[in-house]
Amino acid sequence: MIAIPKLSKRLNVPGDFWGGLASMLVALPAAVAFGVTIYSAISPQYAVFGALAGILGAAALGLIASIFGGTDRLISAPCAPAAAVLSAFAIELVKQGVAPSSIVLLLTVLGILTGLIQMFIGFLGVGRMIKYIPYTVVSGYLSGVGLIIIGSQIQKFVGASHDTTWWQAAVSPELWDMRSLAVGMATVLVALLAPKLTKAVPSTILGIIAGGAVYFVLASSDASMMTLADNKLVLGALGASGEGYIGTITGRWNEIGDLKLSQIAALFGSALTLAALLSIDTLKTCVVIDQMTRTRHEPNRELFAQGLANITSSAIGGLPGAGTMGATMVNLSSGAQTRVSGIVEGVLVLVAALVLNTFIAWIPIATLAGILIVIGLRMIDTKPLHFLESRATVLDFAVVAVVIGFALTVGLIAASAAGVALSILLFVREQVGGSVVRHKTFVNQRSSTWYRPEAEMRLIAQKGDKAIIFELQGSLFFGTTYELYSALEPEIKTRDYIILDLRRVQSVDITAARMLNQVRDMLRERGVPLLMSNVREQLPNGRNLLEFFKQTGLIDGSDTVQTFKTIEAAIEWVEDRLVGDIAQPVNEETPLHLQEMDLFQGRKDETIADLEGRMQQRACKAGESIFLIGDQDRNLYLIRRGVVRIMAPISGSRQLHHIATFGRGDFFGGLAFLDDRTRSDNAIAHTDSDLFVLSFDQFNQLAEDHKKLAFLLITSISRTLAQRLRHADGERTLLHV
Repeated sequence: MIAIPKLSKRLNVPGDFWGGLASMLVALPAAVAFGVTIYSAISPQYAVFGALAGILGAAALGLIASIFGGTDRLISAPCAPAAAVLSAFAIELVKQGVAPSSIVLLLTVLGILTGLIQMFIGFLGVGRMIKYIPYTVVSGYLSGVGLIIIGSQIQKFVGASHDTTWWQAAVSPELWDMRSLAVGMATVLVALLAPKLTKAVPSTILGIIAGGAVYFVLASSDASMMTLADNKLVLGALGASGEGYIGTITGRWNEIGDLKLSQIAALFGSALTLAALLSIDTLKTCVVIDQMTRTRHEPNRELFAQGLANITSSAIGGLPGAGTMGATMVNLSSGAQTRVSGIVEGVLVLVAALVLNTFIAWIPIATLAGILIVIGLRMIDTKPLHFLESRATVLDFAVVAVVIGFALTVGLIAASAAGVALSILLFVREQVGGSVVRHKTFVNQRSSTWYRPEAEMRLIAQKGDKAIIFELQGSLFFGTTYELYSALEPEIKTRDYIILDLRRVQSVDITAARMLNQVRDMLRERGVPLLMSNVREQLPNGRNLLEFFKQTGLIDGSDTVQTFKTIEAAIEWVEDRLVGDIAQPVNEETPLHLQEMDLFQGRKDETIADLEGRMQQRACKAGESIFLIGDQDRNLYLIRRGVVRIMAPISGSRQLHHIATFGRGDFFGGLAFLDDRTRSDNAIAHTDSDLFVLSFDQFNQLAEDHKKLAFLLITSISRTLAQRLRHADGERTLLHV
């Protein structure tokens, strides 16, 4: 459920007022221009209704969207996408011979349907999905709309007749009205150059003033320009008051009741297109506000509010619209802080329409066309031209060009669809171009967290190339399946163990799962297991990978497929089989004596007896802590029986990670024994364990009586630690290749 937000408590009356005033000065002329553009496509006589529709739309959208929306400083008003879609819709109906009054009626229903769809999108929570539209599609769409707007205004700009096509008007000077051209040129030049001279007054306002000034200068020598009657150069009287307006709206609603369900259903496609474009326009503006103000908008709430505003606007004869970039930026730069600025803008639109009714009637048509041409020029995104400078981004420029081409020749919804489709193809191409095999190593190049005796390490070094490790990354899907199979196929025929590490895998599709089934079956014929580590229960895309593999039959309960939580656990499993030490039960282990441990082999019996007399014997239950992080003890621990795990935090995290495992005959705790620093990790008995414990004080006493033994003990500890460090450095270097 979408809640109606409360107005912000941090009111800033002066800033919100000036922001609302400045944004009104930008939004109102543009809304009037958009309305004239749409309704003049029906018939030149309907231009005045278009101006009125623009005013009503600017007022209704400003009030309703600001009250029910959740984005501070956002200004909603009739916009270019609405003008483009509705103009095209009106032109198509005119070509079909539909009566002008019926076209006006259908425009009203189309606006209401658009609002309903937006509200439905907001309720479904789809608003968050719009942010995933690729930049190339948005860029091409904006540029396409900009070009459509420019093309739709050329006839009005040069004063050509309404039924003249834009290219005929552009290349036929004999059709031009030089008075209209002069007014339009003055408007465009001032609107484009004004921002370089001053930012105190919006350039749109200065452009309108300049166009009006040139018009009245020309009118001083042409009496026909000083009357509103039959004057095709100006907007004309709005006729927007009293019973006439109420009668028009009432009549329109009565006619809506006569519409058939099939006629309304036929509008659904256009309504869906317009709802998508207006939603994109609104949320794009909200994202810009977030970036500039370090805030976060609520997309679904905003879509609900925009839909409600569009329904209200259309119901009272206004235009639908969206959160507009130009008016919003003016609002923001003028000091607005809250949604009150949008309410102020809506109220001031009504005030301006009533007070300045006569002035608006004298606005030249060429001036409005010039303002829209400037807006169209500013919508054209030139940044993609830099994509041509590199071969790596040429195809991205092609997506932009295709979107623009479709927008100009087919339609905006087809342009968006074509752009998204091409972007998906480029994404798939990029994924296929990258390797899903991050590293390919052998078990003798990596090691588990189990620190083994030197003899076992030598054996693993000899046999380790029988087991290969594939560290996979990215997405395993139909586009990368062949590449992965090509990498696995040669190893399937020669290796005794194959490990797939899935820790960096983002997603797996059914095609990749079927390929892994095939790999499993090929290995089963040779009696070779497929080992997989980090088969997570939740991937970044939300899929339970373990459950997915079970559903696709890859994990079928047989020994052919083994899964492990970590790559170290999988390597440990292979190492056990390479050295032939397969899972001897701990409770059947015989505790070692000192002379049986590698550190003390070859020492005299009386020396060993003296050493053993200085040691403590300690029995630990499974799960018992032997030492903890921060402990001061400098003991050296030798394992007679059992398994001990070392746990340590990584990268400042409080969560402990398993970093090493020591078994029967190993020692641990050597670093603190040598450097007299506090413990940096935890030692936990993984199974029931028996230990020899040599304190540093007892070692010092031993050194006085058995200097050679003490020296050999320190040397053995240092050598073993050096071997472990060398092996760890080798692995780290390998993993960074």
